[in-house]
Amino acid sequence: MNKQLILLRLGELTLKGRNRHRFEAQVLQQLKRVLQPYPAVTIRQEFGRVYLELGGEPLNAIRAELLKVFGLHSFSPAIRCGLELPEMEAAVLLAMADLPQPPKSFKISTRRVNKSIPLDTYELNRFFGGAVLREYEGLTVDVHNPELEIRVEIREKETLVFSEVQPGPGGFPLGSNGRAMLMLSGGIDSPVAGWLAMRKGLRIEAVHFHSYPFTSERAKEKVIELTRILAGYAGKITIHLVPFTDIQTRLKQECRENLIITLMRRAMFRITEQLAGQRAAHAIVTGESLGQVASQTLPSLHVIGQAATLPLLRPLITMDKEEIITIAARIGTLPVSNLPYEDCCTLFVPKNPSTNPNLNVVVRQEQWMPWLEEAIRTAVENTEKLFIYPNQAEETDYLF
Repeated sequence: MNKQLILLRLGELTLKGRNRHRFEAQVLQQLKRVLQPYPAVTIRQEFGRVYLELGGEPLNAIRAELLKVFGLHSFSPAIRCGLELPEMEAAVLLAMADLPQPPKSFKISTRRVNKSIPLDTYELNRFFGGAVLREYEGLTVDVHNPELEIRVEIREKETLVFSEVQPGPGGFPLGSNGRAMLMLSGGIDSPVAGWLAMRKGLRIEAVHFHSYPFTSERAKEKVIELTRILAGYAGKITIHLVPFTDIQTRLKQECRENLIITLMRRAMFRITEQLAGQRAAHAIVTGESLGQVASQTLPSLHVIGQAATLPLLRPLITMDKEEIITIAARIGTLPVSNLPYEDCCTLFVPKNPSTNPNLNVVVRQEQWMPWLEEAIRTAVENTEKLFIYPNQAEETDYLF
């Protein structure tokens, strides 16, 4: 009897149509990546499912890695045994013994792929349930709302017994829906937007705007660390560090104060779009949430968004702040986002930013600043590009 097995289920959405094999291959590629530190683990594949033979590797460490594989619907640590009834009975009792404490109610759910077993599904449920009731006093059977469900899958060559079904991250396999640029600040929202974009099958590259000396080196390191956390779900993420000091200071000197944020964000979109063209990315992802700040009112989103021609993806647009914080805590970005190092947007916020900018007024303001297009080109040319890997001490590997 072998307890060193995890049953993985791939999401149904990834298994439909002609793309099924491509999606499966992409999930397997990500599995192999996150399991590299555990060389004893072997992967066995069947239709819509994958089996991990742990080979003595630590179960809890493997669990944590599986939560980084997009396209994985759920997984179950399982006990594997043969096709003889006494072996199956012993495996069911072992599944009960492995629980931290016995439940008050339970049910047995048997699934027979192998029809050679002499008992039908109903008889098998009663057989295994009777063995549990004899072993544990005070238990009751509840087939509608049990505290514990023990599942027995009788397959062609083996039987799997498990009681836990842990949700995976779901979504689509990483990279299956193309590449996008994530506008990454040091706040809570944009890293969550990046994670949600990756969950939908996008491979992301981060774009961060810094204004040295107004923003410190610590602020830059904070954003790189956020990128490193996100890279744990992707293997590697490129971050583009855009020098934005010249544009910000000149906007502050020359434009109406209440429009500074609007014009600044429009310049950021133009820069990000040019970087996207260099990297064959077909969308821009932002952490904007409707009504959260002045630049995220509906009129502001409309006027700012007009600066870009690429699709603008806003995964957080209707989320409450508490929902966003919950996801940030779960994916590991919240503690870093809470570090007190301000980014360039927060430092240049005017006292009374416009919440209802007029597009014609904004466009005329930009026309009165003929230097802006050249400044945008210069910012793109001087952008620093780094590869960021998970669990890496320092950022290295410049892109050329």
